[in-house]
Amino acid sequence: MSLTPELLLHAYSVGVFPMSEHRDDPEIFWVDPKRRGILPLDGFHISRSLAKRIRNGGFSITINRDFAGVVAGCADRPDTWINGEIFDRYMDLHRIGHAHSLEVRHGDELVGGVYGVSLGAAFFGESMFSRQRDASKVALAYLVDRLRQGGFVLCDTQFLTDHLASLGAIEISRAAYRRQLRDAMEGSGDFTRPQIPTPHSLLQRMTQTS
Repeated sequence: MSLTPELLLHAYSVGVFPMSEHRDDPEIFWVDPKRRGILPLDGFHISRSLAKRIRNGGFSITINRDFAGVVAGCADRPDTWINGEIFDRYMDLHRIGHAHSLEVRHGDELVGGVYGVSLGAAFFGESMFSRQRDASKVALAYLVDRLRQGGFVLCDTQFLTDHLASLGAIEISRAAYRRQLRDAMEGSGDFTRPQIPTPHSLLQRMTQTS
């Protein structure tokens, strides 16, 4: 199957997404889970230990500074669904403004991040990675704040993992997801507009609304 940016965006708009069995498998298949993971934007959970890491971890946050580096970081594991064609098509989506990355740095080193696709008022989280303790959790905290500030109403995580559940993610039915997706497609979110908050501002906002 040959992917195009247009095909990918249509797929997301109707609730499906592509995967491959592993990095060296040229085949791509579409996934439409019966149970869908989402991260409610008003329900993100910041533990005391995570708040301490955000305040004192020495991390810096950037947006769309190294999209390719984040996708490569997400694919740098023994088992990955990101094959060469999927990597290239997300690069295409990034170039036309529909795929974004949030990078977590410690000094000059990229230590974590998350990337995904934005369409309407929905953000479809694709993958995240961490090379330093809690870096992916820090990335998600800043991501949720950015989505809130940018007018998004849906954060899709595709599947629910224990890691995501500990941060407030939940699982809903396919029908419930599609209802939320339809509403989100009628809106408009802006991923790039919000400013990157200071750790203090981030934690203040998140604790007021969680």
